[in-house]
Amino acid sequence: METLPEQIDEGRKVLIFSQFTSMLSLIEAELKDEGIDFVKLTGSTTNRQAVVDKFQQGEVPVFLISLKAGGVGLNLTAADTVIHFDPWWNPAVENQATDRAHRIGQDKPIFVYKLIIENSIEEKIQQIQKNKAALANALLSEEVSDTKLSLTDDVLTSLLSPLN
Repeated sequence: METLPEQIDEGRKVLIFSQFTSMLSLIEAELKDEGIDFVKLTGSTTNRQAVVDKFQQGEVPVFLISLKAGGVGLNLTAADTVIHFDPWWNPAVENQATDRAHRIGQDKPIFVYKLIIENSIEEKIQQIQKNKAALANALLSEEVSDTKLSLTDDVLTSLLSPLN
């Protein structure tokens, strides 16, 4: 809520993803309190296309989407801003959600924000994802000898230990 009203005033069309429908409900309450129009898509949404059309046609500036319900099958080219309220363990799922705005017909640059609380498990998840991506890139590019990562890292230990 610190940046969203300003983004809307600038004419931004915002997708907000969360893996938790309960979090989307909390965000929904805040949007209502601020008088910000929105639509919401979760697994319990009955008329999915009507919700998508309302956003795509510019009737509302904000689209709340659960990560599972909105991860596939959506073209949201009206959006120019994507906010991941909470990170997910699998970065491919987050990327797939972000890709809802990166579609044929998109003519605007897309801004992507990930909200991460400092010294939280989410920050550790992000570090694990970064390490995993670096390892995959190193393995695929045959530059394994120069990486500090190994396939034997204990992900759970790194998740529960302090960040370096």
